[in-house]
Amino acid sequence: MKQFCVFLICAGGLSAFTAGDDLVGRMLDEKLTVAQRNDACFALRGNRSPEVVSAMRGALASQPVRACASRNLRAVDAIDEFRGALASPQPEVRAEAARQLGSFERPEFIELLAKAAHDPNMLVATNAVMGLGDYRDRAVLPYLLDLAKAGGVVGVAALSRAAQFNDPATLPIARNLLATTDAPAKLLALKIMGDQGDAGDLPRLREMAAKSQPVAVRGRGFGLMPVVDLSRVAKGAIAEIEKRTSNGNPEQK
Repeated sequence: MKQFCVFLICAGGLSAFTAGDDLVGRMLDEKLTVAQRNDACFALRGNRSPEVVSAMRGALASQPVRACASRNLRAVDAIDEFRGALASPQPEVRAEAARQLGSFERPEFIELLAKAAHDPNMLVATNAVMGLGDYRDRAVLPYLLDLAKAGGVVGVAALSRAAQFNDPATLPIARNLLATTDAPAKLLALKIMGDQGDAGDLPRLREMAAKSQPVAVRGRGFGLMPVVDLSRVAKGAIAEIEKRTSNGNPEQK
């Protein structure tokens, strides 16, 4: 009886291995439909076997199953696989790795992500900033501020996250970005100046408020958003600053 039980256990283990191996094969089989491949990938979620984890790391290079493979790796905390993927020659793989690494909020990954935020590929760079944005530790703030100074899509994303720490170091950067021609940068700068600016900012803001400046802002993934008038946003910033100063709050320098 004992031998029979051992046989069943061994047979069950072999069956599970074979099933897992078959699922990996289906996930990677380019002859199958995208749905079929992703069904196989999803069925492997939570599987921590080295063979499956290795297969998921390789699947990051395959666009049809990349998202599923990435979620599977995250589900088993496959840190080493994501860290290695950050050096992939494929920008899409680097971008996915950067996005997922940030979700671990590990201090040792901050510099890696900051470096990735300078990647020449915009998808990689923006995903790296999003990864940095996952950190709730203020240790990430200096890196966000450094990226913010450059402006552009990456700079605006970095400054937007940095502003959530309510740190006065964001104000000088916002003032500088107000002089750019980048509409999203100007909008963010005006918001920060409204939140943190002082009476010294009012002349510049009043100058902006005096002339209508309609701009079309491109929304992430949704094309052009409704036109925004910068003069109205400037008036709102003025009102916020005047409200603080009239309440007797100390002016920020």
